[in-house]
Amino acid sequence: MRLLVVEDEDSIATPLADGLRRAGFEVERVATGAAALAAPEPDLVLLDLRLPDMDGYAVARKLRARSRVPIIMVTARGEEVDRVVGLEIGADDYVVKPFGLRELVARINAVLRRVGDGAPDDAPDEHRAGPLVVSMRTHRVTISGKEVHLTPREFDILAMLIADPGAVVGRDDLLRRLWGTTWAVQTKAIDVHVSSLRRKLGDPAWVETVRGVGFRLGAPGG
Repeated sequence: MRLLVVEDEDSIATPLADGLRRAGFEVERVATGAAALAAPEPDLVLLDLRLPDMDGYAVARKLRARSRVPIIMVTARGEEVDRVVGLEIGADDYVVKPFGLRELVARINAVLRRVGDGAPDDAPDEHRAGPLVVSMRTHRVTISGKEVHLTPREFDILAMLIADPGAVVGRDDLLRRLWGTTWAVQTKAIDVHVSSLRRKLGDPAWVETVRGVGFRLGAPGG
């Protein structure tokens, strides 16, 4: 697996890259946002937010606009608002400095497992619920023929819900499938993504909350 480490501080980047190589990863390191955007697409991006030429959030937005490459933000910014912004942009995980290499490798592997979990060969390519259509092959979502642009996380949540309309998908199931963990720290991330998903679908009734359990696909106007 090839990782792109985007970090401008040599004192951090060098031991990080060395440690990841010892863990079995192929690592390319760049020090600027421009270099990150120009680099060949890796299997996963480790992205610092404080870069000399542009904000890491801007890099994440540009990457996400053209690719579904997994992004883990690695930063000293630990405030909740920073985490929320990162997740809304489309980051797959958010690790706050200082961190242990073993924890970071575990996070990387969890994200890569989630991305690598493809649908079974006999799974339907397309799911429909009224005017809502979700294509699993193209990762395209439309409502009444109008395309809805979702982040990878938002798409994954919607795909789980529409795969079995009416069934409740538990929070723990979402955490295990999408984050590879049931860590409590990720529970707020679910709410952030669900809130954004509802807004983009144009009607909060598309995603119903089942108190104390999880979520299910709704039927606006029904």
